[in-house]
Amino acid sequence: MIKLRDSFRIFSHLNVYRLWNVIILRIGFFLSKITKRNFHFGMPSALSIEPTTACNLGCPECPSGLKQFSRPTGKLDLAFHERMLSQIKSSVFYINYYFQGEPFLHPQFLTLITQAKKSNIYTSTSTNGHFIDQKKADEIVSSGLDRLIISIDGLTQKTYEQYRVNGKLNKVIEASKLLVDSKRRTSSKTPHLIFQFLAVKPNEQEVPAVFDLAREIGIDEVRIKTAQFYDYENGNHLMPDNSKYSRYVKRKDGTYRIKGRQGNHCWRMWSSSVFTWDGGVVPCCFDKDASHILGSLKQRSFKEIWKAKKYRDFRQSVLLSRNQIDICKNCSEGTKVWA
Repeated sequence: MIKLRDSFRIFSHLNVYRLWNVIILRIGFFLSKITKRNFHFGMPSALSIEPTTACNLGCPECPSGLKQFSRPTGKLDLAFHERMLSQIKSSVFYINYYFQGEPFLHPQFLTLITQAKKSNIYTSTSTNGHFIDQKKADEIVSSGLDRLIISIDGLTQKTYEQYRVNGKLNKVIEASKLLVDSKRRTSSKTPHLIFQFLAVKPNEQEVPAVFDLAREIGIDEVRIKTAQFYDYENGNHLMPDNSKYSRYVKRKDGTYRIKGRQGNHCWRMWSSSVFTWDGGVVPCCFDKDASHILGSLKQRSFKEIWKAKKYRDFRQSVLLSRNQIDICKNCSEGTKVWA
């Protein structure tokens, strides 16, 4: 029931124009899959916007945590964010305020949320939970944030820190309790709280128990996520033993490949886009280092970028040879992977 309520909240942000836009996006995507030609109508209905690239942790499969970006570290300017919203608010009804980095390291992060809520946009973000005290929990609840994903990748400090390097599990659990308490005190239905558990070898035996912890605290939903590894073909020491929790399957020769079959299509290329903190437009969240910049919002409007030849050519390459694109090779979009 709680999950259904959250889904209903997402669709409640549709109006007539936004709904029509989703329909014509679907029509264009369907025609493109059938013909292998790029038919694209409308503007994206969803976005990811990056508040900051900074992060306090050192997760081993994250370029932000490893401090291995070739692009600059910084935070989104509020006035620039307002200009972004003015360009996309007619069609976009869902924004995930997360790409790389820890959003709550942005000192004015919740102002981004309140700015988006003025345009009747569903807002979501993901956090490692280390910067949420009682005051911040109350501010999060009052901001109107619709969904908050809390990464909790272990139920003991020993298992948690093997992936969340430099992290403290007790801070995550305490933050979760404060958020639940703040919602209850204010009789707020938002944000919808999700425990996201990244299943890796050190913690896979704890998967069942995370559901118990969520019920005990009062978290609304639990999601078990399969881990993406940059170097997976010869296995990875973090790869879980239980294949149900893995994004990869072992071949007869002992090497690994991603589960399922990647078709030459990707709904994300039709329905959404990603804005970096400094205004770069990249095709999707798998382009973590922004190696496929399709345009800059500091130089052109988003509509110009979205409809420009460079973007159209990228979509066309997905339709013809998706498995030749570096960021697509490790992507599970369109494949049936348990998560």
